[in-house]
Amino acid sequence: MARYAAFLRGVSPMNAKMPELKRAFESAGFSEVRTLLSSGNVVFSARKAPNQAIADKAERVMKRELPTAFVAFVRAQEELEELVATSVFDRFRLAEGSKRVVTFLREPSAKTVTLPPERDGARILATEGLHALSAYVPSPGDPAFMRLIERTFGKDVTTRTWDTVAKVLKAACE
Repeated sequence: MARYAAFLRGVSPMNAKMPELKRAFESAGFSEVRTLLSSGNVVFSARKAPNQAIADKAERVMKRELPTAFVAFVRAQEELEELVATSVFDRFRLAEGSKRVVTFLREPSAKTVTLPPERDGARILATEGLHALSAYVPSPGDPAFMRLIERTFGKDVTTRTWDTVAKVLKAACE
């Protein structure tokens, strides 16, 4: 069995109850299922398979068993370990108070992105395979950061802070 993490798009405490989400993943045949932070982060064990096959299976079961279906972005524990171990944000000069963010993609971006695109203090720093690295300085009001991400990559993505990715990895390793 291998360990995986699923990052679900659009989950919030208002539209998904974590015990129901956990049961849906268990119904899909996954074991050692754990949800984290009430924002669509699930770690679990499964037979080794391509990430997208596991995501497809999770999505089918969520669609069948939950009031709302969510898009899943699955990564193997080893992929997250490699991402976190490389300290990818260290090579960028970030403004003080910046939030570091990872955007998970379904497939490598077909669009050529001239880096770093910037909008209202939000910057896409790099695209690397199935994820993009960004940073933004939080400000009240308009979510310019998400508009930049969606304008660049479309809406079939999900985004997590670097701290959340590290917490998910830690849970996957337990």
